[in-house]
Amino acid sequence: MPSTSSARIVRSIAPLAALTVAVLLAGCSLPVHTDASAPQPDPFNPAATQLLDDTSWQLAAWTQADGTPRDIPHADSDKPITLVLSTATGQRRANGFSGCNRYMGTYTLKDGKLSFGLLAGTRMACHTPGGQLEPAYLDALEHIARTGVQMRTPQELQLTLENGDALRFSRSGQ
Repeated sequence: MPSTSSARIVRSIAPLAALTVAVLLAGCSLPVHTDASAPQPDPFNPAATQLLDDTSWQLAAWTQADGTPRDIPHADSDKPITLVLSTATGQRRANGFSGCNRYMGTYTLKDGKLSFGLLAGTRMACHTPGGQLEPAYLDALEHIARTGVQMRTPQELQLTLENGDALRFSRSGQ
């Protein structure tokens, strides 16, 4: 039979050992947080542009280099300006509506930047707000300096142009 002092030592060590095991197990658990509480990733991370394949976008805002907003046609009488990026044919193909006409062509994603090959389009004449914005929009697609992608809600595509203008697209067709 163990001595009284030995039994006392065992009784005093047992709670300490249990506490040590509990602390070690708690230290090994992973932190839990919802996506909403996590910090937003950098949209201009070059790896994020790889998420653009097979997505559809609608032009939501255009901010000029001086900070003033440019009017974007959103009225019911005008169709929204769109950009669709697809790999369905095995090639990266772009198409959309540019305010008056449909356009199509190829696109590349290199070094974190979206760029377009030669774009072709239909040739209707329009005297609508969308038709007035169309030449500037198609020109903007040829002068992208930086590309930002935010795939968390609300999903956005951000294009910063060489002249400092910024185009913001909202994800559509999900």
